[in-house]
Amino acid sequence: MNGSNRQELSRFLWGLLVAWFLAVLAAGSIGIFDAGTRYSTRLPISLGLAAMMPVLVFGLWFLASASFREHLMSLNPVVLTAVQTWRVGGVVFLILMANGILPPFFALPAGLGDMFVGITAPFVALALVRNKLSAGRLILWQALGIVDLVVAVTMGVLCSPSPIGILAHGITTRAMGQLPMSLIPTFAVPLLVILEIICIAQVRESGRTSAALHPAPVNA
Repeated sequence: MNGSNRQELSRFLWGLLVAWFLAVLAAGSIGIFDAGTRYSTRLPISLGLAAMMPVLVFGLWFLASASFREHLMSLNPVVLTAVQTWRVGGVVFLILMANGILPPFFALPAGLGDMFVGITAPFVALALVRNKLSAGRLILWQALGIVDLVVAVTMGVLCSPSPIGILAHGITTRAMGQLPMSLIPTFAVPLLVILEIICIAQVRESGRTSAALHPAPVNA
């Protein structure tokens, strides 16, 4: 892929990212993800689709398009890893739990898991820069980040105000379907999973972290 095509694809992806954010923001504003509105269903179908479909579409695109795959392989893994730092914001789940807005079954694993990933992300990124992190350890850390998000979404569903909310006892995760919190499962979670998958794919393709630390000059 030449420089012109790379820049064109990069602009398209940024535009797609903005469109995705605006779409889930608009959907959240009319209550599509909120179990208590007329636009939602008894089961958290819309929320589940919003969380899973972007990852599925990404996976299919990644497998089908060589140019898309080449572009992603050129992104800087240090930047992709450092982005996970924002997950220290998982402390919000614990604060909402303390105020009786979110149930412990969801808030504890989601909050503590996110905080762990967010706190360790800068150190992992620094180790990548210094080439002091093995491929296996990087893949393990990225995989743990994905597992944390999968567990959080699963517990969110099991604590939801729906027929499958078997762990919901009084306090539910309804707040996660309302703005601004709905942006987490519908935008942040799938985006972070995608970034972690890219990092794992980079390591697997290069065979070692050092090779992945010298990507083409493309902004992540």
